[in-house]
Amino acid sequence: MGGALGKDESPRKGWLPETKLEAKMVEAMKRRASAGTPMMSFNSIILKFPKIDDSFRKFKATFQEFDEDKNGAIDQEELRHCFRKLEISLTEEEIDDLFKACDINDDMGMNFNEFIVLLCLVYLLNEDSTPAQSQMGMPYLEATFETLVDAFASLDKNKDGYVSKSEMIDAINETTKGERSSGRIAMRRFEEMDWDKNGMVNFKEFLFAFNRWVGVDEAEDEDEG
Repeated sequence: MGGALGKDESPRKGWLPETKLEAKMVEAMKRRASAGTPMMSFNSIILKFPKIDDSFRKFKATFQEFDEDKNGAIDQEELRHCFRKLEISLTEEEIDDLFKACDINDDMGMNFNEFIVLLCLVYLLNEDSTPAQSQMGMPYLEATFETLVDAFASLDKNKDGYVSKSEMIDAINETTKGERSSGRIAMRRFEEMDWDKNGMVNFKEFLFAFNRWVGVDEAEDEDEG
């Protein structure tokens, strides 16, 4: 099963990013890969879930501070105020592109899950970023973002800025050697990431799926309850 699926590389050939933001994500990930990133097995990524979940929960209070009208979401004006407080310098076009890309519900407001994804994209796209230098004044959160960048880079074996089906299958097979269900597990995980069903996963899609795996959505439900 895994071998047959692994041969399906057609989406990758001649693949072009669909948006300017996606192109920037791809190029930023390629730069990180060329600079060298720690390689992680899928199992070691899973083992980091509790620590990542703790980091996100710790950040929830900061999200609530940025949510100035206390409606549970951050609108574009609140996002601009947030960036000023965090001393993040972006153009109006970049802010609008990020907001549109991460507001996946198209409700003109970012919930906690979407906001985490947006900040992680900002972290990746900041070319001056280094793990030892805090960009946002929140070292614990930025360390988590660095882990997520490394995790994606580890899955992206050929360093083209995307994760393909065969790369996901290889990653799962390395973790579940000898298990007959490994192919099905890999395909299920890939489908959870590939939101637009184009056969390729970019960093934003990976982040949204990763947040679900870690349990960010469940944490939001608990707060609403």
